[in-house]
Amino acid sequence: MNNLTKFIIYKPVNEVFEAFVDPGKIGGFWFSSSSDRWETGKTITLRYDEYNAQIDIKVLEVKLNKKIVFNWNANGEGHLVTISLMELDHASTRIEVNEEGFNENDDDLALQLLDNKEGWVFMLTCLKGYLENGINTLRTGLAKD
Repeated sequence: MNNLTKFIIYKPVNEVFEAFVDPGKIGGFWFSSSSDRWETGKTITLRYDEYNAQIDIKVLEVKLNKKIVFNWNANGEGHLVTISLMELDHASTRIEVNEEGFNENDDDLALQLLDNKEGWVFMLTCLKGYLENGINTLRTGLAKD
């Protein structure tokens, strides 16, 4: 079972791609920090300072300005996420985030899918604000209580 989220970002595809893979940029819209540049085969530590949390992900595939594939768990047991980028024209990009690995037999599947979708929509909204308008404070505004 998968969950697919799509957005259009009015920036060139290379700028959208770099926002994810450049550890100096990811803090503007998603995690507080990334331990390294995202490249195929690397294990990356992502920090959320606001929640005193971190996670190690395994980057499985990176295609320049096209695709990023990672596993939420560095040992390969977590959900698989594919971020696909499609250049619409020189100034806009379609981004698709597909997360796979949900258990169709889980009693809480609907709640998991809704929570997951909320997370991706929020992150992509933060990305849009960051890249299109230079707003880097949206990422700290989600209240989960």
